[in-house]
Amino acid sequence: MIQRIQTIWLLLASACAFLSMKFPFYFIAMHPETTSDQFNATNNMILLILTAILATLCLFTIFVFKQRKLQLWLTVLAIVISLLNIFLYFTYKKDNPGGGIALTSVFVFLIPIFLILAARGIYKDQKLVRSMDRLR
Repeated sequence: MIQRIQTIWLLLASACAFLSMKFPFYFIAMHPETTSDQFNATNNMILLILTAILATLCLFTIFVFKQRKLQLWLTVLAIVISLLNIFLYFTYKKDNPGGGIALTSVFVFLIPIFLILAARGIYKDQKLVRSMDRLR
């Protein structure tokens, strides 16, 4: 399980999803003279649910390593959820003008990258197993 590189990518994607719940995606400017408010996944119920599903899905996908086809489909589902998550963040940002994107928003953008790398590793494993089956 840990010997496969996609396990590390999935673990990193899950860690980034959990970190996006804690750290802000952007700052909402209340007034120019006052302090700004932070916006992260816990501020919106839909984002919180999607981020929690995404983080647990990435962790669960690690443990179905014996079923590569299912693992690949779950990873693709996680990619779709992470892209939906990013879309919702920007939709909420559009509703609240002012403020700026935080440096810690990189966690949200790293999730689909890690998931794509994991899917590529799973696909390579699937291809290797199919080629071994042909040789038998």
